[in-house]
Formats: sequence, structure tokens, C-alpha cells
Amino acid sequence: MRLPVGKVGPRELERLVLPYLRLRDRRVLVGPRAGLDAAVIDCGRRVLVLSCDPITGALRDLGWLAVHINANDVATTGATPRWFMATLFAPEGFGGDRLKRLTKRVQAACDELGVSLVGGHTEVTPGLPRLIISGAMVGEAPKQRFVTSAGARHGDRIILTKTAAVEGTAILAADRERELVKALGRPLIARAKRFIRRISVVKEALTAARVGVTAMHDPTEGGLAGGLHELADASRVGFEVEGSKIPVARETRAICAYFGIDPLQLISSGSLLITAGPGRAQAVLTALKRAKIQAQEIGEIVSNRKVRQVSGRPIKFPKQDHLWRVFRVK
Repeated sequence: MRLPVGKVGPRELERLVLPYLRLRDRRVLVGPRAGLDAAVIDCGRRVLVLSCDPITGALRDLGWLAVHINANDVATTGATPRWFMATLFAPEGFGGDRLKRLTKRVQAACDELGVSLVGGHTEVTPGLPRLIISGAMVGEAPKQRFVTSAGARHGDRIILTKTAAVEGTAILAADRERELVKALGRPLIARAKRFIRRISVVKEALTAARVGVTAMHDPTEGGLAGGLHELADASRVGFEVEGSKIPVARETRAICAYFGIDPLQLISSGSLLITAGPGRAQAVLTALKRAKIQAQEIGEIVSNRKVRQVSGRPIKFPKQDHLWRVFRVK
């Protein structure tokens, strides 16, 4: 069986990877599991939260993006990102000036978040067609205050910050700019490119965590559809979402319509899925509004794991992020 391009899906992970992993340290409070993006280690009164992610779909500003993508996974536990490490695989012929610029962008992103760049690895790797960077972020939180994507419960309200497909919109606008400008106009594509500045969810995650939530998850590859499934898998629940309540930016709709792809299945870093009990959801929305973060209640968690619906229709876990559909035909 050949795996498709992109992130390996949860069903394949549960069959091919997770059964062969063993935890030998009792201090591991949260280990590897489908739908979970970060590990949690007991360090007494505080916990360390660790996560790692590569940048493979984007082609521009990879160093800056790697920091923010990894910080997002840590922040969704309610932990503050603190330390970052980067591993860079450069293709043969990679120039020293490009390495210098990339390093500066990694440091710039760390400065934006108050994160320390503490190490990593850099090499020129034979056989690579292009640059690949993988990062690892470590954060910390009080032991009694961290959350995961496994805490959603029946009756919880589902909240989405910003809009669907934030990262996918920015990537396509930048990497297919010339084509899209001809089809959709320069002003719209210029706005879409600026979506990259919305990629961090650290502020909203920490804001929501302080109010009190049951679960948080940032939908990356597989988009909002994949993120909802991952959260449901981790929490062993189902969901009912109202499609008309899902905010999709005009720029995203236009770009997705042009390429014939689904905005709900397009990589969505920059959005944050939050679940909160019925009595806390409004407080979370109010706190986000005060922090000047767009947020919308889009649905509800249900106990039946088989119920996974958008506007009353079943929605499946995407076989592949729709970003790869566009790149495949480039």
C-alpha cells in the first residue's frame, strides 16, 4: 500500500505506527495518540509541552513559518512556548546568503513570540529537490492548567477563531500569484497573501485557556474538516457543525473556487478549534472579542462518535489536503 502525499492520516497511524510505540517514563502525562499534537511531561508543579512539525507545503519564508506552526501546537495546550530548535535540510547548491536570510527569519519569529532559539541542525542533503525545515518547540504550563484535544465532552460548544483555510489561502496566493492575479485581480491576491500574518494562534489559545476550555486543536493539513475529525478522535466523541456559521473569507472562497477545491479541506493553520461547556462558551467568546480576535460558535459536540456532520450531512476525514491537488497539477 502506497501512502498519499501529505500528512499520514489517523487511521494509518493507528494501524502502522502507534501499536509499536511504548512509553517507559511515568512522567509522560500525554504521549503519542491520534488527534494529539503535543506531548506533556510532568516536571513537578509545572509541565513541559513538546511538539514538532515540518514545513513541506509552503515554499516561501519557511523559517518564520516553522516557528509559528510549532508554537501553535504548544499553545493549544494552554502552555506558553519557550524554546525552539530547527533542523534544516537544504538541497545541493544551496547558497550561504539564503541560509543567512532564513536564519534571520527564524530568529525574527522567535523574537515575536518571546521564544529562545536554543539549537538545531543544518545540512546540505543530496537528492532533495527543495529546502525542507522541521522544528521542535517546547513550552511550559502549570500542572493543573494544561488542556489537550482529548477533553471535549457531550454538549460542549465548538468555537472557531478567524476563518477557515488561513494558511492555505496565503500559500496559494503567494506560490501561484501570477496565475491568480490574472484570474482574480491584484487587490484580492495582495490581501490573500497577507493572511500569512494571521498564522499564529498563540494569543487566542492562551486567552481561551485562561477563561477555561475543555479542548483546543489547530486544524493544519486536512483543513477544518480534518481538524474536527482529529479533535473528535482524540476525545472519542462526534460533532454537529452548521456550515453556514463557518466563517470563510472572500479571498479564500475566490481562490478555492478558481482551483475547484474545498476551503474546509485546505490547510488551516491560523484557525483554532475550541470546545467549552455550555456555561463557559460565551465567556470564551467575550474574552476573545476583548483580545480583538475574531471567533464564532459553529456547532456542538455529541456523544455518538459516528455522528460527524456539517449541516446535517456526514463529512469524512480528508484523504489528502486539497493544497496537494493544486500543486500536483502545477
